[in-house]
Amino acid sequence: MTTGATLPSTSASLTARQVWTRARGIVLACLLLLAGAVAIAVIRSDARHGALDPRSADPYGSRAVAELLADRGVSTRVVTTLDEARAAAGPDTTLLVAVPDLLTPGRQSALHSATARSGGRTLLVAAGSSSVERLAPGVTADPATSFGSTLSPECSLPAAVRAGAADTGGIRYTTTHLDADSCYPSQRLATLVRVPDISGNGDTVVLGAPDILYNDRLDEQGNASLALQLLGSRPHLVWYLPSLSDASATGTGDQKDFLHLLPSGWLWGTLQLFVAALLAAFWRARRLGPLVPERLPVAIRASETVEGRARLYRKADARDRAATALRSTTRTRLAPLVGVPVAQAHAPEALLPALSAHLHGDGQVLHFLLFGPPPADDAALIALTDRLDALEREVRRP
Repeated sequence: MTTGATLPSTSASLTARQVWTRARGIVLACLLLLAGAVAIAVIRSDARHGALDPRSADPYGSRAVAELLADRGVSTRVVTTLDEARAAAGPDTTLLVAVPDLLTPGRQSALHSATARSGGRTLLVAAGSSSVERLAPGVTADPATSFGSTLSPECSLPAAVRAGAADTGGIRYTTTHLDADSCYPSQRLATLVRVPDISGNGDTVVLGAPDILYNDRLDEQGNASLALQLLGSRPHLVWYLPSLSDASATGTGDQKDFLHLLPSGWLWGTLQLFVAALLAAFWRARRLGPLVPERLPVAIRASETVEGRARLYRKADARDRAATALRSTTRTRLAPLVGVPVAQAHAPEALLPALSAHLHGDGQVLHFLLFGPPPADDAALIALTDRLDALEREVRRP
């Protein structure tokens, strides 16, 4: 018994090592992104909540002023939704709105309607022109900000007079209210405005800059005194941090669909990308017309081409196509050997009589072999291949 040598595998499928070599870069990038996301989540979940947050000990947080207010018996509660802020408005409460410009016009109107007759104090921190006219009607924000941050009171408001100079420079305001207090002017425009409400018990204070509330600026000038007096006039302080994800303000008339929330520039940019994609598809699309022959840069052996096509046939279970290709090639090679033109090689009435006369064989057997039905299984296909080879050798025999 003889044992044949094991031939090297020529399978086109990738091994596990090859798959890992090709995919390890992508896996490493995904792991780095995952690690970065976890690190950011951990950092954002600690005690540092952000700017103007009374829970934050960061330089731009406001934990210091909250602690000083707690020592004086003023409780501080943080809210992040419009419903909570509206429910908290009352005569014994100071409502601080940290970033009024984040509120939509509808939410600004809803908040003003809740605080206008509450009898408490509303403090707006750095309210711009898009929010101050709704939250404090009669007050207008100047487009230009003040140049100097430390300013003198120059008004009769008791809290400002006791505090003295403070870092209130920022947005400047004008007001049409005759009974309003305009303090800390910069170029004749106030950076702190106090407007009494209709009941006369409450008021709205508009502060041009948040500097007096920051941890790292509280001990400078009269910042601490002014902050404690503005925020400590009532026993309860509600610190409203507006959020873009606040979905509680239903029925405020500012509900819009997704397309309205997108800036117009994004829509134009998306349209330009779509046009560019169409142009790129047209540029790279397959050209219509006759095929143009092209010389291959690398010579490929015929055996490799045959083996590759055979594997494709086997993978697709296309025994009929394989048998058709084998029979067609055999007929093309046999026709010149028996005196039949190549153009008539695939016509049974021309090829089979010539083969029968040359081999003195049965025409029906030759017809089944060269023009018969496709084989039923792989074993029948192999047997057909062997019989076609034997037929060609017999015809070529001298």
